[in-house]
Amino acid sequence: MAKFIPLTVTDINRTTADAVSVRLAPADGSTLPFTQGQYLTFRQEIDGVELRRAYSISAGVTDGTLEVGIKKVRGGAFSTWANENLKVGDTIEALSPMGTFHTPLSPDARHHYIGFAIGSGITPVLSILRSTLAVEPHSRFTLIYANRSARDVMFREELEDLKNENLTRLNIVHILKNDPTGIDLFTGRIDAEKLDAMFAQWVDVETVDAAFICGPESATETIADRLAHHGMDRDAIKYELFAAAQQGKLPQTAIRDDTATSTTATIIVDGTAQDVDVAPGETILTAALRAGLDAPYACKAGVCSTCMCKVIEGDAEMITNHALEDYEVARGMVLSCQALPTGDSITVEYLDH
Repeated sequence: MAKFIPLTVTDINRTTADAVSVRLAPADGSTLPFTQGQYLTFRQEIDGVELRRAYSISAGVTDGTLEVGIKKVRGGAFSTWANENLKVGDTIEALSPMGTFHTPLSPDARHHYIGFAIGSGITPVLSILRSTLAVEPHSRFTLIYANRSARDVMFREELEDLKNENLTRLNIVHILKNDPTGIDLFTGRIDAEKLDAMFAQWVDVETVDAAFICGPESATETIADRLAHHGMDRDAIKYELFAAAQQGKLPQTAIRDDTATSTTATIIVDGTAQDVDVAPGETILTAALRAGLDAPYACKAGVCSTCMCKVIEGDAEMITNHALEDYEVARGMVLSCQALPTGDSITVEYLDH
């Protein structure tokens, strides 16, 4: 559990003024398999503090390389370090690829996919797009990519190359918030009215087999709602949120009253169980880390699924959940960074995933 793999930086490309694409390879010369749309959780000590951050893989599954996109966030220690200090030849540690932001691909499939990416949300969508075009030669892809301006478009050259190589299978539309495009539909902010017009005039939702959305929470919810309104099955809509969209501390919902006593949690990591006292209002992950357990985590905001564990006995309620599917919750999975025990005792186990 939480086994970090040394990765060597093999190439760095500045894709915008404040974003880089970083290519990596296992330091031992092996390969690191992944599924399109997954992410890597990196660990790096910066100014004496261990930071963990999750970044989506942008490479396709047949590209023969491992690549992530990292956009510098104001005040973001890791993203600033990666953009300003990381160099070819450096070694950085990461957990094995994780995430469920994908659907199975088949060479025989004849599907139409649509992807919505906002800003750096292009990274996992690009992985899905690249993989789809390579693995499913009879499928096509529509990409709607929103940015503030043309200079903020990450992977512009890569997208243009893909378009030129797949003229009949790939459609790309850029929506720019601040730059005039000459077409009202593709200028400004993505909202319900714009989406309704787009689905009425340009994209027939009934022909789309699956949708992939990556961006801030509010925009993601709006896009998913309008797709469903126009007839798409909710199960066919996959989304991933920015961890950066979770500002500050999440509200601690009052699940337990002030008179509640601590919970005894049996936390199993790597097959070894340890009893830990979880204070009222304290999450399972916080208690595990306080006890010195090597529990996996990344965003601590309920956005990625790195800290997922299974409730074996007892119950817990999550403050928020932007990462687990309904079927995973039904199986007893929780995000330990958001999970508050609701009884006197609970047993959870961190599983490989």
